[in-house]
Amino acid sequence: MNIAAEANEKLASISNLLIYSAMAVYTLAFLAHLAEWAFGSRSKVGRTAAALTAKAPAAVTVTATKKGGGTAVLERPQVVTRVTNGGRDVPDGPGAAGGTEKGDLYGRIAISLTVLAWALHVGAVVARALSVQRAPWGNMYEFSTTFGAVAVTAYLVLLVLRKNIRWIGLLLVTTVLLDLGVAVTWLYTASSQLVPALQSYWLWIHVSCAIISGAVLYLGAVATLLYLFRDRYESKLADPAGKQPGAFATSVLERLPAAASLDKFAYRINATVFPLWTFTIIAGAIWAGEAWGRYWGWDSKEVWSFVTWVAYAAYLHARATAGWKGRKAAYLGLFAFLTYVFNYYIVNYFFSGLHTYSGL
Repeated sequence: MNIAAEANEKLASISNLLIYSAMAVYTLAFLAHLAEWAFGSRSKVGRTAAALTAKAPAAVTVTATKKGGGTAVLERPQVVTRVTNGGRDVPDGPGAAGGTEKGDLYGRIAISLTVLAWALHVGAVVARALSVQRAPWGNMYEFSTTFGAVAVTAYLVLLVLRKNIRWIGLLLVTTVLLDLGVAVTWLYTASSQLVPALQSYWLWIHVSCAIISGAVLYLGAVATLLYLFRDRYESKLADPAGKQPGAFATSVLERLPAAASLDKFAYRINATVFPLWTFTIIAGAIWAGEAWGRYWGWDSKEVWSFVTWVAYAAYLHARATAGWKGRKAAYLGLFAFLTYVFNYYIVNYFFSGLHTYSGL
């Protein structure tokens, strides 16, 4: 065995060690996020909204004496409560929402651990790239580990730009842990070189765009899912005569931003990254033309990438149509992201085609 091969194997081992280390720290971050939600007091903002909504009468009759005799009856309209803080929806995290030092402390610990795990995670991806001397996304294992790192990167960047998205943290860390667990358990592939068709600079362009698009779309899907729960919660609060939310649902959902804010966040995320996903498909077609002599061949991966594009295009169009705002558009947005997941896992596992480089 030559020195270069030994160095590559050593780097691959370091990458594996860093992945397991990142998983351990992500687990600690997961526990810290749970502690933030469990021990942070219930949101003062949420309690105020619930109290005002529950106590607000449907109408209040005010009787006033008119000048010159007689009375006038005035109807005060029903109170609709939309809680904001300084013009922006709160909270930025469960503990901070409740205004408790204990809850906020756990939240800060969770973010710190997430940053540490992210550093180890990125180090693992870089070590893998150095070990194979190419882009570290040539098979499903490498794609999965890089996808998780990019998703956490996007979250941390948004956390710096917008300080009220700590509510994503628990679901994000949980998903990344599952992603890495699947990668090291079922998708692991030893360091190796790629088939000739993948040995191109387009691997850096096309696949990196696909990873970034999917990671950011994932954040939009999380916000969409939480919007559906929060919107249902707000609808129950707005109907005092109907069935009110349970104690557990209240203690969790009142700490999220308003449904309108979650919906807006998801829409902006999806709208921002949609052009990149469009470029991903175009870049893939150009690469296919160079590698196989045709730009489009209705390969299974090509078809489902296009299905994902159509689904998100329909979602964005629906948001511009008055009849498809709110929950209908949210369901369409979740469906669009599920087509991306289907394209990655199911197509690579069970479909055959020129694109199925799972490495398994």
